[in-house]
Amino acid sequence: MVFVNSHTIVSPLGFDTDANFEMLRQGKTSIAVHRFENIGEVMCSRFEKDHVLGLINDAIKPKQPLTFLENLFIYTIYKTLEKSNVDVKDKSTLIVLSTTKGNIELLNKNENGINRVTMGALANVVADFFQNPNTPILVSNACISGVQAINFAQLQIKSKTFKNVIVCGGDLLSDFVVAGFNSFQALDDEACKPFDKNRKGLNLGEACACIILSDLESNISILSGSSSNDANHLSGPSRTGDGLARAITNVLRETGTISDQIDFISAHGTATPYNDQMEALAFESCQLQNIPLNSLKGYFGHTLGAAGVLETVVSVNCMEQNLLLKSIGFQELGVSVSMPIITNNYHKSLKKVLKTASGFGGGNSVLLISKT
Repeated sequence: MVFVNSHTIVSPLGFDTDANFEMLRQGKTSIAVHRFENIGEVMCSRFEKDHVLGLINDAIKPKQPLTFLENLFIYTIYKTLEKSNVDVKDKSTLIVLSTTKGNIELLNKNENGINRVTMGALANVVADFFQNPNTPILVSNACISGVQAINFAQLQIKSKTFKNVIVCGGDLLSDFVVAGFNSFQALDDEACKPFDKNRKGLNLGEACACIILSDLESNISILSGSSSNDANHLSGPSRTGDGLARAITNVLRETGTISDQIDFISAHGTATPYNDQMEALAFESCQLQNIPLNSLKGYFGHTLGAAGVLETVVSVNCMEQNLLLKSIGFQELGVSVSMPIITNNYHKSLKKVLKTASGFGGGNSVLLISKT
């Protein structure tokens, strides 16, 4: 079995998992108006960079110049290892990163060497800092990167290739990233409203999150994961939800789980018209339309390569505390399937949780998490 060993969330809401979860419990959001030099005002979630760098430098004291994203990855892994008994320098431990854009800001600069813009170079910088003996893996598959990285990690442990896998996801916002989503007319100029009738689009966000998986027993395990592709459109999801439904079905079948045994769904829920409708159809086709669900995008924004890891960590916390969090921004159902979107925090025994993600390129990835 594959167990959750330790985890950390670093976001504009807080600098550890507990701080972030307390903000979620209180219904706080980090989404606000931020100004981008070449774009103007955008509703999103961003770090206060100078303050964050001060905290990071005090903690990890890097010996070489690092980009802000490299600092975030290293700091988040460092804080997660502090709570863990895993030896990062041992050959039985692998590091897996997930990001959609990496050090893309280096395309406009020679800062720290232009070679650092490649995904592999970013992963090597992080692995070298921790003196990990294995070649790091970097997963970059649009918005499913985080969930797919965890899925890859649990397979490494199940196959006994590694005993421990450190999965860390992170992304930052730049003019390039924001302009890209803006060109799709995918951004909401107000706080996003996942699954709501009046949803207009997503808010972007910055974050970094880490989860360590291990064969060392704990009370939370990753039972299974699956990925699929719609093979439908480069940027738009399948209108029928068949690709996501296929990934969900694979996980349920592999684990012998029936739909009524799922206690909660942590949905992707980007608040775009097509994504939320597609997810609703997928859940209905898998007989999951009566399972409580939420989206965390109203709290953090869409954190891209960090989203799947961050939202999995929050799901683990929800399971540990038997607490369901409201889907902030939701007021009136705006999809064709009647679903119990969570509108108020409440306690419920959580033994099995489904985490879903979908993204550009038609990708879908799913995890089934269990509490023993």
